[in-house]
Amino acid sequence: MSNVQRPDITLYTDATPNGIKISIALEELGLPYKVEHIDISTNRQKEPWFLEINPNGRIPAMTDTFTDGQKIRLFESGSMFQYLVEQYDSEHKISYPAGSREHYETNNWLFFQNAGLGPMQGQANHFVRYAPEKIEYGINRYVNETRRLYGVLDKHLQSSKWGFIVGDHISIADITTIGWVIWAGWAGVDIEEFPTLKKWQEMMYARPGVKKGCDVPKPLKVKELLEDKERLEEYAKESSKWIMQGMKDDKKR
Repeated sequence: MSNVQRPDITLYTDATPNGIKISIALEELGLPYKVEHIDISTNRQKEPWFLEINPNGRIPAMTDTFTDGQKIRLFESGSMFQYLVEQYDSEHKISYPAGSREHYETNNWLFFQNAGLGPMQGQANHFVRYAPEKIEYGINRYVNETRRLYGVLDKHLQSSKWGFIVGDHISIADITTIGWVIWAGWAGVDIEEFPTLKKWQEMMYARPGVKKGCDVPKPLKVKELLEDKERLEEYAKESSKWIMQGMKDDKKR
């Protein structure tokens, strides 16, 4: 019998739409884990020690003790989801059995978020909140595309018997998406335009595991922020400063 102590997970993350995905998954799975707060406003994600974990210099990332007793690094949220499901979700709390129809449908929506919704909404965030000059074409391009993708989700959820993106229980398809939908207003998207998606968001956020995961590594304050216009603008200006500096630093590498 192996003496390897598992799980031995450390999550490296910050309070962003991508950052809270894995903490939500870990909470829904009920797994113990340690948290290392990577404050991206300080460019900590670019430090050499972190680049050994994620050479792309982005969060989230994760380490664990693998079955052979050696450390394994995980980066890119889709890869991290698949690892957690394969290694720790034998009861299918956030997944469906490999080879099932639901398994492949979950993958559809996992990649929909990673390749579509996340990148498009991320660009909408940039042009709406961070760009030093307001570029109408960029704002319209990415906000409208994000709205289109929200429409795809909203229409899909209208046919969901149980209210989840796939099947009869929460899955990584829901978890990978919820962080982005919570931040809809930050990207200039009005969630009220998508009533079924809004209902799904409320259902998800009412789950203890989702709520707890959203508050890792610090309490999620986006809802309050979006209700305070003055504070919202101040936060966007401060965020823009370190984002612009980070872009300059990236060009030097």
